[in-house]
Amino acid sequence: MKWLTCFFLLLNSIGCSSVLRYAGSNDTIRQARQLVVVLSAHDSDTQAQLRRFEKKGKKWQPVGRQVPVTLGRTGLAWGSGLHKAQPGRQKREGDGKSPAGVFSFGKIFGYATPSEVHFKMPYVLADEALECVDDSGSKFYNQLVDNRLTQKDWTGSEFMHRADEQYRWGIVVNHNTPAQAQGGSCIFLHIWKEPGAPTSGCTAMSGEDLLTLLHWLDPAERPLLVQVLGREYDIFRKKYGLPELP
Repeated sequence: MKWLTCFFLLLNSIGCSSVLRYAGSNDTIRQARQLVVVLSAHDSDTQAQLRRFEKKGKKWQPVGRQVPVTLGRTGLAWGSGLHKAQPGRQKREGDGKSPAGVFSFGKIFGYATPSEVHFKMPYVLADEALECVDDSGSKFYNQLVDNRLTQKDWTGSEFMHRADEQYRWGIVVNHNTPAQAQGGSCIFLHIWKEPGAPTSGCTAMSGEDLLTLLHWLDPAERPLLVQVLGREYDIFRKKYGLPELP
């Protein structure tokens, strides 16, 4: 029975439960009451701007200030999320692109113990045993796993406790879930290496701006990430009732 206990511990702490499941893609987008909007000028740009919005009654209101963020080293490509599949450039494993589209959030992660944090979103400790699997041949592809509780079947992964502090705080973006092979993995919002430095496919910002965002996010408000080109945002806005930009 020991293996069964470990299996349930894994699910409850890290695996499938890290995805906040909302029913129905179109309905999900329209039911959101918190939005993180990241807009880039061109699909090869590595720089973008992040805005926050919350819905009061039937009206969207901006929250806080616009902040600079960085994207993948080769820009944006359409990812797999809550939006309908889009023609054109598609996110693939290892392409250095951040996913474009509409996505829900998973767990916040960080180096602090759970007793030290006060986030509304679920939280997992990024200790030396936490890995994100990027081997698409693994049954754990695109999942955070505790290697102490998991029988290893992967040849590639990212250790979540890093010396460079980029993962001191972060949150999982639910891209490519459930995972399709080579569809892209381990997408986060996290701390940038330095201002303006691109990522391998995540979206990064200053630690101060990230913490402000993480404390604001509330699962009861069904928060979503909308990350697209500026010229594409208006199409999404009209389709899903997203906020007009100031």
